[in-house]
Amino acid sequence: MRAIRPRRSPAVPLLLAVWAGAAGVIWLWWMNTPSIADNNSRILNAGRITGLLAGYLMALVVLQMARVPALERRVGSDRVARWHAMTGRYTICLVLAHLFLTMWGYALQSGKGLGGIVQQTIDSINQLPDVGKATIGTGLLVLIGLLSIGPVRRRLSYDLWYHVHLLTYAATYLSFWHQLSTGNEFAVQPEAKTAWYALYGSVTALVIWYRILTPIRLNLRHRLRVEAVVEETPGVVSVLMTGRKLHRMGAEAGQFFRWRFLAPGMRFSSHPYSLSAAPRPNMLRITVKAIGDHSSALRDLEPGTRVWAEGPYGALTADRRSRGKVLLVAGGVGITPMRALFETLPGAPGDITLLYRANTTQDLALWDELAQIAEERGARLMYAVNSPDGERPDISAETLSRKLPDIDRHDVFMCGPPGFAQQVYEALRGAGVPARRIHHESFEM
Repeated sequence: MRAIRPRRSPAVPLLLAVWAGAAGVIWLWWMNTPSIADNNSRILNAGRITGLLAGYLMALVVLQMARVPALERRVGSDRVARWHAMTGRYTICLVLAHLFLTMWGYALQSGKGLGGIVQQTIDSINQLPDVGKATIGTGLLVLIGLLSIGPVRRRLSYDLWYHVHLLTYAATYLSFWHQLSTGNEFAVQPEAKTAWYALYGSVTALVIWYRILTPIRLNLRHRLRVEAVVEETPGVVSVLMTGRKLHRMGAEAGQFFRWRFLAPGMRFSSHPYSLSAAPRPNMLRITVKAIGDHSSALRDLEPGTRVWAEGPYGALTADRRSRGKVLLVAGGVGITPMRALFETLPGAPGDITLLYRANTTQDLALWDELAQIAEERGARLMYAVNSPDGERPDISAETLSRKLPDIDRHDVFMCGPPGFAQQVYEALRGAGVPARRIHHESFEM
């Protein structure tokens, strides 16, 4: 316990590197831009800089999908997902601005004016190299962006949204070539073309390594199969999986895998579920609430079903800890990573506290296990459920401070629905817990 050294997130250095790269792109444009003498030059050069920045950000969008361990396990999968969503929005805006400004500038050069943009676009597709491919890529990006808008995204099944999202790779490939064949910077500076190839080549190598080769190696080595399916509470099941040398997978309590169960109707679905128990050398366990087609089908899995896993991912691990005392807060099925941490986080009696929020006592999944762990470790176990008339429990700064008078000297690990997580976060901040000691992951984009 005296050797607690929290692992620092590399998020800040990475963001600085991203901004440095953007500055380099702007410098490249500036060094190849003559004096801007008239309105037409301003429009065309605005189209150039938006195109260069869009190309740079598109590489970052793909990098954020590559599941590089330094990002997934150090920065956190949820934070990387938010970066990916934000970068994607900026990329689409820059791509559309580049398309509009460039076609407008070309139209002015041809004497067509603003109203001739559509015709100029058609002419450019027919006459300029690789612009037709880039147009298809732009259409794919816009489609992905539209399907990722909150209200639209919530109406789609997870599997449909996930597979449509993979079209990002095709959009990036189709858009890449016209950057080199029509971009002025790459035509006059061979070094710039080499740097662009290096950027996209490195990203492509990371995608192939971590999204294709690493999962193949993991599954050939460990050969996971379903051992049993156990109903914990109505609508909540645990899936126990066995395999070879599972302790060498590098999984930690608090992390998750993406699971693909090779059963009829589930082979093409890959979903993220957290480990609900500390990894054993011959056993992994997940606990899932039936809230969709995939999660509902888990209860019907047969023993012996092959499992394809990718991971482990997530930064909600003991490495984030900076204090001796820890409060774990779980909402609903968010108990799964908290249960694993409750079992494994080192601490003296009274150092570890778990607060479990559910609608009713019948919804307290894994409660018997939690009670046994609390008794064996001398840990504190509390629950907050609705009253018989449906009134929600009070989880406020005052309540938390009353239950844990020294809460401001705790680390807090939290997992649950976004609304619940936001409420608890505000209560913790009001109780004096610094933001740097509130650790949580959310996968709502």
